[in-house]
Amino acid sequence: MTTAFVHSFETFGSVDGPGVRFVVFLQGCKMRCLYCHNPDTWKQNVGEEKTVDQIIKQALRYRPYWGEEGGVTCSGGEPLLQMDFMIEFFKALKAQGIHTTIDTAAGPFTREEPFFSKFQELMQYTDLVMLDIKHIDNDKHRELTHVPNTNILDCARYLNEIKKDVWIRHVLVPGYTDDEASLTKLHEFIATLDNVKRVEVLPYHSFGAFKWEEMKIPYQLKDTPSPSEESIAQAKTILGVESFAEYEAHLKNGK
Repeated sequence: MTTAFVHSFETFGSVDGPGVRFVVFLQGCKMRCLYCHNPDTWKQNVGEEKTVDQIIKQALRYRPYWGEEGGVTCSGGEPLLQMDFMIEFFKALKAQGIHTTIDTAAGPFTREEPFFSKFQELMQYTDLVMLDIKHIDNDKHRELTHVPNTNILDCARYLNEIKKDVWIRHVLVPGYTDDEASLTKLHEFIATLDNVKRVEVLPYHSFGAFKWEEMKIPYQLKDTPSPSEESIAQAKTILGVESFAEYEAHLKNGK
C-alpha cells in the first residue's frame, strides 16, 4: 500500500474547504514563498510515514462532526508532490462517500506525462480544488515564490475545461500583491473561468516568522506589515465580494 509523508493533522479544520474538515498536511514543497508560514514543510521524503488505511481510520473518528458539507482536505506543503498516495487516498475516501478537497498552489502541474494522467485520475476522486494563485504576473510570481506561474495558470484553465469546482485563494501581501493593477489583472483572469465558486482574500501575517528563525533562514518580510482594512476591502471588492458583473460595471463607469 502506498504511504505518505505527513507533516501534521488538523481534526476540526474550519478554513480548509466547506464545513468542518479533517485536514492532512503533507510534507514537501518546491516553492519558496517569501511569506510561507510553514517552511518546515518544504523538505521532501521526511516526516511521519502513514498508510492510506491508517489516515482514513484516524479521520473517521471525526466523521460525526462533519455534517453534510464537511469531509477531508489534503494540504501541505504541496499535496501534488505525492500523487500516487493522493490517488489511492481520495479513491478510498470517495468509496465511503466522503467529500474530498485539495488545497494546492499547483506548482507541480504539467500536461506532460507521467504527471498529467495521474492528475486526471486524481480529479475523478476530487470534489473541490482550492487553488492558491500567489501572483498573476509571472515575473512578480518568481520574485515572491522563486518559481514561474505559467503552469499554475494552465492548471486553472484545465480545471475549468473539466468543470471542476474551484475556490481561488490569494494572499494579500503589502508591496507585493496588493496593488490595484495586479488585482484587476487577476480578476480579469478569474472572470475567464466558469468553474470558480468562491474567491478568498487571505491577509498576510508574519505568524510563521519564528520558524524561519529557528531554521536559520533569513525572513525577508520581517518589516512588512499586515494589510490595512482599506486594502483588504479593496482587494475583496475587486476579486469577488461584489459580483464580477458589478465590478466590471464600476470599471466602465470610471469608479
